[in-house]
Amino acid sequence: MDDLEAPRAPPPLQLDAVKPSQLATAAAAAAAPATKWNTKNLALRLGADAVSAASAAVLVAPIISIIDRSIMENASGRQTLVASLKSSLRTLLLRPQQILLSKPFALIFALYGGTYLTANTLDTATSTARNLPPTHVTTGTAKFAASSAANIGLCIYKDQVFVRLFGPPGVAPRPVALSSYALFAARDCLTIFASFNVPPLLGPALSARLGEEVERHVSGQTLAQFAAPAAVQLVSTPVHLWGLDLYNRPAVEGGWRERARTVGRNWAVSTAARICRIVPAFGVGGVVNFKVRRGLMERLA
Repeated sequence: MDDLEAPRAPPPLQLDAVKPSQLATAAAAAAAPATKWNTKNLALRLGADAVSAASAAVLVAPIISIIDRSIMENASGRQTLVASLKSSLRTLLLRPQQILLSKPFALIFALYGGTYLTANTLDTATSTARNLPPTHVTTGTAKFAASSAANIGLCIYKDQVFVRLFGPPGVAPRPVALSSYALFAARDCLTIFASFNVPPLLGPALSARLGEEVERHVSGQTLAQFAAPAAVQLVSTPVHLWGLDLYNRPAVEGGWRERARTVGRNWAVSTAARICRIVPAFGVGGVVNFKVRRGLMERLA
């Protein structure tokens, strides 16, 4: 019995191997909720974005292609704005396939379909990543940047095709100058901001002032969707006309003063035409896109 060893004491616990900062980090990680994404019916929601954009674009493309052509032909001297409108509207009524199957129609459909689709998919991406309802509509910088990028790229391509199709008579089509591209981009930034970012902010303010009786017939959101894009044309139309004049008359006697006089002569009629153009483009089209998308998303929620 003397050869038996005495029981050994257990080794001390090595608690000092774990630092207090590590314990705090582990506790915070355990307490933080796991990130959750709203992926319910995501493929169908993206399909709803496309259907909404296409529905709006196909509705507005015929009249916008006609108005854009008339503005281009009036600025280039090919024919007056009224004469161009009459000719194209007559064609739309008597031979609609010539308008609906034309290159101008396809360009306008791609322009507004692409712009609406970009805005819609950004809303869906935001609602997915932030676990928000599918009907959520964003209004921030990201939406302005994405919508502007899509609209400016598509619109500049459309404009350089239009100025060649409907440029000065007897003049061979030539490349569009960088200065014209820059002015077209500035014009589109103004329009996009007024069409996508202003209405969600202005709509609630208008609704608060309209009263319940008026709200039963028309909402503040709808009024803002029509008013904001139309009002900005007072500023964006001169920018547009200046870009067209740089293409139609690369060199002009009198410099910028002569260009300013030309823009001033065409400002009133062109502004009226662009307001008539922008109301279907971002007014009617915006309302159709918003309501079709909202209706579809409510079913998929």
